[in-house]
Amino acid sequence: MPQYMLLLYAPDAGEAGARDRWDELPLWQEVTESLREAGVLVANAPLHPASSATTVRVRGGGAELTDGPFATTKEILAGYYLLDCVDLDEALRHAARLPMARYGCVEVRPVMDADAIRRAVASQ
Repeated sequence: MPQYMLLLYAPDAGEAGARDRWDELPLWQEVTESLREAGVLVANAPLHPASSATTVRVRGGGAELTDGPFATTKEILAGYYLLDCVDLDEALRHAARLPMARYGCVEVRPVMDADAIRRAVASQ
């Protein structure tokens, strides 16, 4: 079954907004458990704040490290779900159930399996 990565983006809510979002934890747990029971959940996790990120770029043969996210945006990557779904339509249905879709967005992206990687390399 193909895998789909659901990337969860939300505006930085500040301290008060973060408390409101944590109040939604029972809803998150309900959706997560339903995904587990449906047999589609592979993994999921929230991420630490963007301020804890380190970005790595290799330039001129050396690694450059930058504190923080790679770009300045109004929305930050807050977490992810990795799902095994029959097709994109199923992944999109699950993405729409996530609370984040109401105030942020959920990017759904197919994950390349080993065969797809080999085909991509062979076509080069």
